[in-house]
Amino acid sequence: MEKFKDPFITAKGNTRAWVDLVELKTLWFNTGTQCNLSCENCYIESSPTNDKLVYISAEEVAPYLDEIETDTMIGLTGGEPFINPNIQTIIELILSKGHQLLVLTNAYRVLKRHQDFLLKINKDFPGQLFLRISLDHYTKDVHEKERSEGTFDKTISQLQWLSDNNLQISIAGRSLTSEKVYEALKGYQKLLDQNGINLKLIQGENIIIFPEMIPDESVPEITTDCWGILNKTPEQQMCATERMIVKRKGAEKPVVLACTLLAYDPQFELGYTLKEAQARVQLNHAYCAKFCVLGGASCSSAK
Repeated sequence: MEKFKDPFITAKGNTRAWVDLVELKTLWFNTGTQCNLSCENCYIESSPTNDKLVYISAEEVAPYLDEIETDTMIGLTGGEPFINPNIQTIIELILSKGHQLLVLTNAYRVLKRHQDFLLKINKDFPGQLFLRISLDHYTKDVHEKERSEGTFDKTISQLQWLSDNNLQISIAGRSLTSEKVYEALKGYQKLLDQNGINLKLIQGENIIIFPEMIPDESVPEITTDCWGILNKTPEQQMCATERMIVKRKGAEKPVVLACTLLAYDPQFELGYTLKEAQARVQLNHAYCAKFCVLGGASCSSAK
C-alpha cells in the first residue's frame, strides 16, 4: 500500500496518529490564493492566476467571529492578503471585535497602497495588529531564487517603512540552506541592523524559520507509537489549536479546514461552522509529518 492513502492505517499497517482539537487559539482566514508573486515551492501554490480559493469577504468572515471568544487570535493568510479588495474592511472588522490580528504578507510593493490605512488602524487599535513579513533568507541571492529577481530590496524597503512607523512586525524565513538556526538568526539580525530596522529577533516570538516543503519528497508516516519515540505529543501540533476558513471557487459559502497548509485535500474539510469543525484530524498527509510533527512548526508560533 502507498503512503498516506488510508486515513487510519499507514502503509506498513500501523495505526496512524491523530490529533484532537484541544482549544481554538488561532483562527485563520485564507483571503484568496491569488498573489502578486509566484514563488518556487509555495506551500499553497499561490500565484497571480491561482483562484482556487477566491477572495473572502467581511460578510463571510463575520459569522465565524461570532462563534469565538475575543482571546482567540485571528490570522489572515493567502495568497497575498493585501491584494484582496475587501482586506481593509476585513481587518477593521476583526480589530473592532477586540481580537489580536496577525496578517501574513510578502510586503513586496503591495503595502504601499495601504500605508495610510495601516497608520490609522495602528493608531485606532494599538497593540492589536501584527504583520509577519516573508523573507525567505537574509541574503538577496537565496531569497530571490525562491521569490524571483527584484523582490529583495523592495521587501526590505517596506520593512524599513513599517519599522519607522512603529508597526509590530515579525519575520517568516525558510530552511532553504543547510545552515543551523542560530546561524540564520545571526544573519537575519545583521541584515535588519544594517538597514535600520528596529527588531531584536527571538526565535519563536518574532521570527520563525519554516521547514522547506519539497513536492513528492519521501517522508515517514506518523504512527501512534511515534509520539513516545519523538518525545512529542498530539497537543503540540497545529491542528490541536488552529483552524482555517476558505472559500472555494464556485462554492456558495466558506468551509472550515484542519490547518493552513492543506487547502486542497477534501479529507481535511471539517464542516461549515466552527462547532462542526471540532472533529479529530488523522495525520494522513506528508505535510503533517514534515512540517508539523518532525519540523516542529506552527503558522501561529510567532507574531
